[in-house]
Amino acid sequence: MILKKINVAYRYSRLISKHKSVVLLNTTNIVKSCSTTIKKKNEYKFDGPSLKDFIAKDLPQEQIELVNNEDKIPYVDDMVDLGQNRKVYIEVYGCQMNVNDAEIVWSILQNEGYIKTNSIYEADVILLVTCAIRDSAENKIWTRIKQLRSVKRWRGKLDPLKIGILGCMAERLKEKLVSDSKGAIDLVAGPDSYRDLPRLLAKTEAGQKAINVLLSFDETYAEIKPVKLNDDNVTAYVSIMRGCDNMCTYCIVPFTRGRERSRPVESILDEIKYLSEKGFKEVTLLGQNVNSYRDLSTSSFFMPSTNTLASGFKTVYKEKKGGVRFAELLNRVSDVDPEMRIRFTSPHPKDFPDEVLDIILEKPNVCKNLHLPAQCGSTEVLEKMRRGYTRESYLSLAQHIRDRLPGVTYSSDFIAGFCGETDEEFEDTISLMETVKYHNAFLFAYSMREKTTAYRRYKDDVPHEIKVERVKKMFNVFRRDAEILNKQFVNTEQLMLVEGESRRGPSDLCGRTDGNIKVIIPNTKLPLEESSFNQDIKPGDYITVKIIESNSQVLKGMPLKHTGLQEYEKNKNKKNTNIY
Repeated sequence: MILKKINVAYRYSRLISKHKSVVLLNTTNIVKSCSTTIKKKNEYKFDGPSLKDFIAKDLPQEQIELVNNEDKIPYVDDMVDLGQNRKVYIEVYGCQMNVNDAEIVWSILQNEGYIKTNSIYEADVILLVTCAIRDSAENKIWTRIKQLRSVKRWRGKLDPLKIGILGCMAERLKEKLVSDSKGAIDLVAGPDSYRDLPRLLAKTEAGQKAINVLLSFDETYAEIKPVKLNDDNVTAYVSIMRGCDNMCTYCIVPFTRGRERSRPVESILDEIKYLSEKGFKEVTLLGQNVNSYRDLSTSSFFMPSTNTLASGFKTVYKEKKGGVRFAELLNRVSDVDPEMRIRFTSPHPKDFPDEVLDIILEKPNVCKNLHLPAQCGSTEVLEKMRRGYTRESYLSLAQHIRDRLPGVTYSSDFIAGFCGETDEEFEDTISLMETVKYHNAFLFAYSMREKTTAYRRYKDDVPHEIKVERVKKMFNVFRRDAEILNKQFVNTEQLMLVEGESRRGPSDLCGRTDGNIKVIIPNTKLPLEESSFNQDIKPGDYITVKIIESNSQVLKGMPLKHTGLQEYEKNKNKKNTNIY
């Protein structure tokens, strides 16, 4: 009984602390807000004809006075000013696109007056940005929902907590999330409905369940400037396109993210300029099929290419003509700030024409690290997957890129145990990994998803135990080859962008090379380029590092001096010239 009283007292104190701007007038029992923020906001409300003006035209004279009554309509202001002083907690699962989506969501809610919190116990609203690419990803969310349901029940009606599911899992399961969550979920919003979040949250406050999972043909959130969830970062993500048209048979993305549509190039450049001014030193361009970017809202300044696909690759759709292509975008993005690194993910191997490779070669700040997702090494399985290439064409592209971009590093995705995959077909994947050799790889057991072509056409007939064993074998092959590749950097100088403290503690710093390989160095003072003056190393600094040790995951280095991206490239070219 005592514990119950303490619990009630805690909830009352929390409720009062959250609503300091609310004053209860006992004489009239009317709740009025004294928040200056709300008053200022109301000054800019639309002042033209409202619904009552149109209703009044058709009413008898004696009823017009009732319509024109200026008394507060109970639910309207609550809907408009709902975000004031309410705290929101955002949790992100899955890929980099979800991180960017969370930043868009926070930008929208911040504009409505919400406050971000890092504690679920302080939050009025908890939003989970979710992934649906595999069963394991969704199982994590269901586990988290159970945990949050207990928090919600503990809070009770006195201090209500609203929980929302956003992103791909929301789009895939829709109303099922509400019905199967045993009262935990109040809101479900797909990737194209984030603008509607203020209205959806208002509905939940009225005790309703709110769902919007409509996919759009044109939504890119182009004019919404994402607000970074972590201000300490020196790296940022910029979404340039959404959706996917490839329709690989195993993939749920076209059904959860919709058709491909690209952001206007000018809005992308504006965002990158803004990030440069804020001190960010690395930007990753994002898209489900990032290098198929095609902005039709403006004219291209590049000479039109006769072939927009890599040699030996095909698509399930007709050739798309016109617009600003990825090569031109990459060129213009790299010119915004020559001291800012540019990466991009996730591409499709088919969209690597020579124009893209030429830009990567010419621009020192475009990283020579490419994600080249293979998925499988068997031509037969690739055909079932509808990937649009054969084993031979993939190997040819990988070698072609290495010839044009010496020193390029590769990462890739691989799926083990796709429908009907035999031991021999799996061995083709192992031999492809051993031939190409990757510095990083994302390895998964196949997980069949509803709505996909594979779900309708094929049988998920590879036993789970065999899938797991195949993933283990892929992992061992990858780690072995990555260790050999990384050992080649020992006794070489590399350019490192410092990102922050190492997990080991403040005595070590971590960052990445141009090839996206993690480097750890001691935290010390270093001389500036062509100077004897020593300066602390801080996040965002470019450092020349001598690699002294390596393993399959990281490089360990000794910092030599502060430098700049362009300065390092100029000195490296001088050394190469002297060698010859």
